[in-house]
Amino acid sequence: MKNYLTILLVAVVAVMTGCHSNEANYKAAYDKAMQKHQEGIGQEAFDKIQAEARKYTEVINGDSVRLLRMSANVTLDSASVAKRYNVIVAGFKQQFNAQTMRDRLRKEEGFPSYILFGGHDRKYYVVVKGFDEKDVAAAFIKGLDTHMKMRVLEPIPWILEKR
Repeated sequence: MKNYLTILLVAVVAVMTGCHSNEANYKAAYDKAMQKHQEGIGQEAFDKIQAEARKYTEVINGDSVRLLRMSANVTLDSASVAKRYNVIVAGFKQQFNAQTMRDRLRKEEGFPSYILFGGHDRKYYVVVKGFDEKDVAAAFIKGLDTHMKMRVLEPIPWILEKR
């Protein structure tokens, strides 16, 4: 009986300590998936994809910033929170994932985050902070590493100019 309790205790401890996900694990999985995705396409196709992404860059305050103009609606928050220039840190197909990220930004980082829905790809975009002026939003992106502890994956952050 003592051996069974010991085995059960070891199994419970192994399960409890081995199931923790963290940002480093997610980043490693993301990098691996991106590498696998890039292996499936040729260099020429990959270069075209990168050129398409650069097409939407604009020079603001001497820096190149990705800026897209689109119609988007605020979800789950008051429409009055949205500004004209919104710094996007994530885009999701599922509303739940966007809500989770927004809540983390509010709780852990202290940002007045909100979610915009729209665009040609019909995504839920997580806004870390909104601005009335484009140059202020671009300056915020440039210093985002100093403002935020959470990592933001490329090609994000970018500015969504709400029409």
